[in-house]
Amino acid sequence: MTVCRLANCEVLSEVSAADRLHGAPRCLIHIKSREFHQNPAVALSSGAAREIRMKKGFLDNIRVCLSISIPQLSSLPTPQMTHICVHLQDLIENYIRESMKVEMAQLQQSAVNNHTDAMLKMGTSLNSLTSLLSRTAEQARKLTDVETQVLNQTSRLEIQLLENSLSTNKLEKQLMLQTNEISKLHDKNGFLEQKMQEMEVRHREELEALKEEKGSLQALVGRQIGVIRELEDQLSHATGNSTALQRQQQDLMDTVHNLLNLCAKEGVIPNSTKQTEEEKTFKDCAELFKAGFQKNGVYTIQISNLEPRKVYCNMESAGGGWTVIQHREDGSVDFHRTWKEYKMGFGSVSGEHWLGNEFIYLLTSQRQYALRVELTDWDGHQAYSQYDRFHIGTEKQNYRLFLKSHTGTAGRLSSLVIHGADFSTKDVDNDNCMCKCALMLTGGWWFDACGPSNLNGMYYTQGQHMGKLNGIKWHYFKGPSYSLRATRMMIRPLDFL
Repeated sequence: MTVCRLANCEVLSEVSAADRLHGAPRCLIHIKSREFHQNPAVALSSGAAREIRMKKGFLDNIRVCLSISIPQLSSLPTPQMTHICVHLQDLIENYIRESMKVEMAQLQQSAVNNHTDAMLKMGTSLNSLTSLLSRTAEQARKLTDVETQVLNQTSRLEIQLLENSLSTNKLEKQLMLQTNEISKLHDKNGFLEQKMQEMEVRHREELEALKEEKGSLQALVGRQIGVIRELEDQLSHATGNSTALQRQQQDLMDTVHNLLNLCAKEGVIPNSTKQTEEEKTFKDCAELFKAGFQKNGVYTIQISNLEPRKVYCNMESAGGGWTVIQHREDGSVDFHRTWKEYKMGFGSVSGEHWLGNEFIYLLTSQRQYALRVELTDWDGHQAYSQYDRFHIGTEKQNYRLFLKSHTGTAGRLSSLVIHGADFSTKDVDNDNCMCKCALMLTGGWWFDACGPSNLNGMYYTQGQHMGKLNGIKWHYFKGPSYSLRATRMMIRPLDFL
């Protein structure tokens, strides 16, 4: 093998023994382009210039190469040598072109791939950069918003701080004013404490004086209680005497009656029939009214086998025939009495009186009666309440009250307890209250739980009759604390009219 260097190419000439024997030289040429492999871009850009240079000195180089490689050819004539070189040049150029096309195609594909990879990488980088820029812009926007919020918050805080400062100043002024007020109040408090101490001393002195006065009053009350008891004893004795007198009067009347009967038999008195008619007994004022006695006044009635009894008959109100069982008009009689006194009755039948629970029980037991209550206030106004089927129970039943069917002008509702209440006095408590109504409200009455009425209470004169819970009251007429001027309770048979 012989190497011939032609410009930038290496020409390898190898002649086999067979070729030499046949006298026909054969060349194997291998061309290696250093520049193309070292720098393809430069080789491609300078390919045309190199081709021209190769054409100028190529023949000379071929000649030298051939003369060196194949000594036999060196003796050939120049024209033949030139023809061989030209032919060899064409072969080499064709080979170079074919080789260059393939390598150029590979290099272009490689360059395209590299460029594509680079572009893809650049695209990826660009996408990453775009995403990064977007995130950066978003962060910048958020930072701007945060900055705006911070600025707004700072502005609000500054305004609030200013307001707080103003409020603090106002509070300081108010605190100073309040401090001054507290100081003044402290001074006033000291003055008031001094006054309070003086008042306490004065009140102690007054309390001591009141205690002494209370002791004196208690002693006076004790003496008065003693006097009242003496008077009660005297009254009881007088009542006994009155009963004795009534018995004597009845005996005299019986004697007179016997004498009249005797005279009538003897014919001494011509009008004996008329007198006998006048001496006829009546059970109540209704019978007297029907018998022709139609003027108000005191009459004598008699129930079954009992002794005759003086009563006051009202022959004018609501048709007449009323037997009065209670009357108040001037406060001349004390109604704060014992159980026994209310049982027997007290007072004068022509004035203030209570007829007596036992007699009322006996009277209302013989037939059905109506009750009429007449009331008069201090302005002269009159009203009444009327009840059907009035009667009271026995003493064992505590003279319990029984009523039905209320009517009248003394209130829309009844001031008497209709469902049945026991009678109470200051010494016998039958009410439904722990407070003992008869002692607190005074008088004997059907109190129930102190109730809305008490016609036997304390009598108050005009000017003192207001605001008196223990007075003569009828709640649904004038209220619970108005003490009435006059009252009258009357009964009459239910079938009178």
